[in-house]
Amino acid sequence: MGFFDFLFPPRADESVVRDASLDTFLVLMDPELVPLGGANATALLPFPDALVRAAIHEAKYRGNEKAFMLLAAALAEYLRDCDEDMRHAVIIPVPLGEKRRQERGYNQAEEVARRAAKELGIAVETEMLARTRETISQVSLPREQRKENMRGAFGTAHSASPSHLYIVIDDVLTTGATLSSAVSALRTAGAENILPIALAH
Repeated sequence: MGFFDFLFPPRADESVVRDASLDTFLVLMDPELVPLGGANATALLPFPDALVRAAIHEAKYRGNEKAFMLLAAALAEYLRDCDEDMRHAVIIPVPLGEKRRQERGYNQAEEVARRAAKELGIAVETEMLARTRETISQVSLPREQRKENMRGAFGTAHSASPSHLYIVIDDVLTTGATLSSAVSALRTAGAENILPIALAH
């Protein structure tokens, strides 16, 4: 790889992710319960860690296959070991707005969810939860404005089954506004069992 790196120097985050082993990444897992307001989300990985941050950035902004694989492995490991009944589980990645999805060409949460779901034999549902409007990027907003930005940002295409476990996946949890809004939409649709998960916090 040295010659090609000389010709085409990798991005700093790309280099960190490329050199990481799966075992090195999984040992960073430190699931943490984070209050959402009426519920708790589980954050799997510490975002301040350089490798975790690199994997999130490479997945989110570059569509890096290795980053998707590392994050999906962490999600699959957590779901495999958690106490929830997975017989009627459905994974719902938090959807992007149409404009942002067109710009990137993919939804990073969906890419990670699909890989983890395939390993576990769980269904992925991408049509039920939808953005009802375009929102300003949360990254650009002060903490106190993020909740208002996401209020009513999601709707559902059909009613939810009370017997299903809905596993809602987002990439990074900061204030929890995005996950909280997604959970609220699912509850309004009739979901009773919801497991909100952020890949990092």
